[in-house]
Amino acid sequence: MLRSVLVASLLLSSASSALAQIVPPQNSRPAPTAKTDTIPAARDIPYPGTIQLTVDASDVTRAIFRIHERVPVTAAGDLVLLYPEWLPGTHSDEGQINKVAGFRATANGRELKWVRDNLDVYAFHVAVPAGVRAVDVEFQYVSPTGENQGRVVATPDMASIEWIANSLYPAGYFVRNIPIQASVILPTGWKAATALRPSAQSGNRIDYPVTTYEILMDSPLIAGAHHRAIPLSPDVTLDVIGDTEAELAATPAQIAAHRRLVDQAVKAFGSQHYDHYNFLLTISDLLGGEGLEHHRSSEDGVGRGYFTDWENKLRDRNLLPHEFSHSWDGKFRRGADLWTPDYRTPMQGTYLWVYEGQTQFWGYVLGARSGMLSKQDTLDAIAATAANYGPGTPGRAWRPLVDTTNDPVIAQRRPQPWRSWQRSEDYYSEGQLIWIDVDRILRQQSGGKRSIDDFAKAFFGVRDRDFGELTYTFDDVVATLNKVQPYDWRSYLQRKVYDIAPQAPLEGITQGGYRLIFTDTPTNWWKSAEKSRKNTDLTYSGGFVIGAEGKVTSVLWDSPAFNAGIAVGSQIVAVNNRSYDPDALKQAIKAAAGKGPGVQLLVKGGDLYRTISLDWHDGLRYPRLEKIGKGQGTLDALLAPR
Repeated sequence: MLRSVLVASLLLSSASSALAQIVPPQNSRPAPTAKTDTIPAARDIPYPGTIQLTVDASDVTRAIFRIHERVPVTAAGDLVLLYPEWLPGTHSDEGQINKVAGFRATANGRELKWVRDNLDVYAFHVAVPAGVRAVDVEFQYVSPTGENQGRVVATPDMASIEWIANSLYPAGYFVRNIPIQASVILPTGWKAATALRPSAQSGNRIDYPVTTYEILMDSPLIAGAHHRAIPLSPDVTLDVIGDTEAELAATPAQIAAHRRLVDQAVKAFGSQHYDHYNFLLTISDLLGGEGLEHHRSSEDGVGRGYFTDWENKLRDRNLLPHEFSHSWDGKFRRGADLWTPDYRTPMQGTYLWVYEGQTQFWGYVLGARSGMLSKQDTLDAIAATAANYGPGTPGRAWRPLVDTTNDPVIAQRRPQPWRSWQRSEDYYSEGQLIWIDVDRILRQQSGGKRSIDDFAKAFFGVRDRDFGELTYTFDDVVATLNKVQPYDWRSYLQRKVYDIAPQAPLEGITQGGYRLIFTDTPTNWWKSAEKSRKNTDLTYSGGFVIGAEGKVTSVLWDSPAFNAGIAVGSQIVAVNNRSYDPDALKQAIKAAAGKGPGVQLLVKGGDLYRTISLDWHDGLRYPRLEKIGKGQGTLDALLAPR
């Protein structure tokens, strides 16, 4: 013991001596200032009074939303008002406090002093004088007027009005305990759609009944000049707002597919976690795209042509099945560490491989079962995912899937230079592959008597019509799977989710009746993606993706393109000494197959031009699934309608 103390003392003395040689003794050495949190923690008690919120969304020309809020108070002192920071559905701290302007607080016609909390900039401290019973707050939400500022939420023809971006709430309370009555003012002639049901309307003003702040935040609104409401079931409505009236022209066959989506979802989950549900679909080339889940609605934003160019909008047709599934998975059943009592408490996404991974799974499954997508298009989509998480994600060699559940906070979907090596929110689609395999195991272990549908009913289908939140842990997932079909699910999920897994989880495909192959002809799914993204995807044909004007938008780590020195942001100027053209590049790659020096590319990076040789000789390669064996495999059974 004495020897250990002497050794430690010598080490400390040696370190101090070394530090003295590095840092001159006369240098100043400040001490840290104390950081005091002056914001009251959320408590599970009722808020004393009902907040009145009015959002004036009529100034769509300048995309400025004007907010007035009356907040009841019971005592003088420090009233702390919070702008939502941690946003449900984004799984991260993406509150747009930078777009809050013109903050002003008054009471009884008198200006009140306020100060922003400099430790938590989402908090406003308002000094409430004695005798005041309510504080009036005004501010503007200056929404983006261009894509470089964020998602555009207002155009001359439509608006996406999220209460969570247009309100403040008092600190110190669970948001489910704060009563609020909301109203919206729209441009003349506009129609509104939301899961809320109006209590009154006067001119352009719509009033909604008192609800909780939590439910209001979960009930966004879309509005516009061109609106169509399409009933899909007694409980579900497809509300469509388009840039033009022509974009609302859904055919009977298209409507029938959406109705089957509702039917297939209810059959799969065995319950409904809403009293009514509204798909809030905007079809616009001007309003920003969106896919955001809620208990009783979803914000679904796609480009023009959803109905009018149906055959070429395969990716868009996958959106509604995904977001609808979230009513069960993510909104009702939610990972215990992701649920928070307010929008200041940090969220943890440990179980996003269930929340988003299984929802991604159900989006494709329900899309196929309902006919929103054909079975072949769904298989082609799964092939693209399988390729992406096989050869397309070398980063799985160092980063386990569960660590990607931190990416909503780490990266917040900002562009990455080496996506395939860094990894991103892979819990979505790699999670999808895992759940395809889970279905395969359930079917094979039970002799065809059990499937993922049984898990869905047991896990998500409980407590019909409950649209609160029922949280879960890893143990709950394992226990439910074992209840459906005994198996070593704990070890299985540990290997697939929590351990480093260099090999992609493709057993649901390779042991489910198919194998992943590559051909020189792209599938319709692949071509649809290229058209939608306006790019040329050569990920498996040299290792890069090229966008407008020859700009490289993605490079596969350790691919021929990577090894040739091509990086994201590079520009392909010429192919084999001729001006760049995407078709010419594809022809050159085909011509170099199996022979020759490779494709010669003139590449510009900054102001530097380089001629490089793309050392790729396998021609054009696009993923697809090939049927193996006879009869129906587990993947076929999974995609069959119920």
